[in-house]
Amino acid sequence: MSLTLRTISREQHLAYIQSLPSASHMQVPAWADVKAEWRSENLGWFDDRTGEMVGAGLVLYRQLPKIKRYLAYLPEGPVINWFAPNLQDWIEPMLAHLKQQGAFSVKMGPPVIIRRWEAPSIKQGIQNPDVKRLRDIEADHIEPRAFEVADKLRRMGWQQGEDGGAGFGDVQPRYVYQVPLANRSLEEVHKNFNQ
Repeated sequence: MSLTLRTISREQHLAYIQSLPSASHMQVPAWADVKAEWRSENLGWFDDRTGEMVGAGLVLYRQLPKIKRYLAYLPEGPVINWFAPNLQDWIEPMLAHLKQQGAFSVKMGPPVIIRRWEAPSIKQGIQNPDVKRLRDIEADHIEPRAFEVADKLRRMGWQQGEDGGAGFGDVQPRYVYQVPLANRSLEEVHKNFNQ
């Protein structure tokens, strides 16, 4: 697939996000309104063959004091096909565009989940005195393609910042707990909580 990247409107961006089964709230154009001290831009990836939008990204730019250079940040994004075999064809045009916008550094948070734990596994792990970290508990689901994404990004020169360094996946919480709310009353949700 041959791709074109260009700036899109907030409305186009929101329509694309709404067409997906899920996406982070930090990739919704309105998130830029919450980050008032940052300048924002909405990017869209288009399939050259069909003209269809196939990806989107909210970019937040933070200016350095006194100079027109920016940190570019795509929180929990961009929303692209991270498992595409041609991942560099998605990322390289984005980097070139961000550089043209004055970015000196780019941070992004690929929404690629490596491991998932179900609540019973976590509860059992908490009771085990040998468990010191979540990673000590065997995951219920592992996505092997996520490791491939991380390897591709490293080969492209990205660094995963586990201690605040620049790169990918280092700004948002590493572990997220999701409570399923669909078709459940508040009473049903509370019933599953414990002390």
